[in-house]
Formats: sequence, structure tokens, C-alpha cells
Amino acid sequence: MSPAKAVLFDIDGTLVDSNYLHIDAWQRAFQTLDTDVEAWRIHRSIGQDAGQLLTSLVGERPDDWVSRAKELHAENYKQLAPRLRVFPQARELLAALAERGITVVLATSAPEEELKILLDLLDSDDAIHATTNSDDVDVAKPDPDIVRVALERAGVEPAEALFIGDSVWDMQAAARARVRSLGVLSGGIADELLVDAGAWTTFEGPAALLDQLDALGLSA
Repeated sequence: MSPAKAVLFDIDGTLVDSNYLHIDAWQRAFQTLDTDVEAWRIHRSIGQDAGQLLTSLVGERPDDWVSRAKELHAENYKQLAPRLRVFPQARELLAALAERGITVVLATSAPEEELKILLDLLDSDDAIHATTNSDDVDVAKPDPDIVRVALERAGVEPAEALFIGDSVWDMQAAARARVRSLGVLSGGIADELLVDAGAWTTFEGPAALLDQLDALGLSA
């Protein structure tokens, strides 16, 4: 893999162990709305645009139903937030990249309130050059716009960046933005699915990536 000037990270399921809390939050929201959706189906949809997630799981619904489902998810997630944990070596990975002169951008479409929770948990402001959030785009992953915004904030061209994420939606968004990608298994998605979606290869999680920085050529 040729060297990269910037590394763009997804957060949920990539740096922070949050995917299963999102599943719980969505399932509780559906139950409040008298809708039964199995957890495994929610898991396969985690990481994509919330509107597309809802359509894929429950079909077309009125706008007020969709808005209420999103509100309930946000409320439930906030209640579950104390259970969030940073993956082992995630902070060290961000710090190591910054020390090597690599620009680090967190390319997430999480709402600003959720992003603040994640940033406080990561406690890595010195290593992070910039972030994105849901206010930056109209449609989230697998649409490539959030990746393109991250590229702009990193000040690099697609060929100069590397995207790291945990979902097929991450890999598809990166591919559509013409950015190379690596997958991590920490979000619970099988490696073959990530590779089929565009990942160059996969790693177990941040700790495994940290061990392979030199092999990946990630130094300025």
C-alpha cells in the first residue's frame, strides 16, 4: 500500500465499542412504536444513513413516524452512553499517526450531540485534526459525501488518503469517493463482507492496526 498523508476514521464500531448500543437503542425505539424488528437485522444496517436504515428495516413510513423513531433512538442512546468504551489501543493509534505526521480526521455522520460524547470518551483532541458530523451532509454513508467533506478538511486528494471503518457502508462510501479503505472487525461485520464491499484488507481492531503501521507505510 502506498503511503497516505491522511487517515480518515469512522468512529462507531471502529474506535469506540458502540454498535451494539445503537442496536439496543433502535430496537427500543421500534418497540415503543409497536414495531418488531430483530436485532440481527438492525446490526446489518448499522452504519448507514438513518433514513435508509429505517426504510431498509420497516419500509416506507410517514415523515412524522420517521422523525419520532430517530428521536427515540437518540434518547435511548443517550441513556446507554455510560456503557460506551474505547477499543483497546484506539487512543494510542490516533496519537501514533499524529506523531508520524499523518493528518487524522474523524469522518462520521453522527449527530453533533453524539459526536461530543464520542470525542469526550476518546480524549484525543491533540491527535485529531478535524471531524465531521451529520450537519455536514444531507445523506450519510454509503453516500460518499461525508468522506469527501473529510478529504477537504484534511486538505488532501483521494489518492493521498486512507479510510478505516467497520461496516460495508463505510467501505462503499470510501470506494465511491475513490479512497482506499481498510476494514476492522470490531463492529461485528465479517471480513469477507468488508472486502467484498471494497476494503483492501481487514484487521481485528485498532490494536492490530497499531502493530502494523510500519508495514502499511503510514508515516510521513
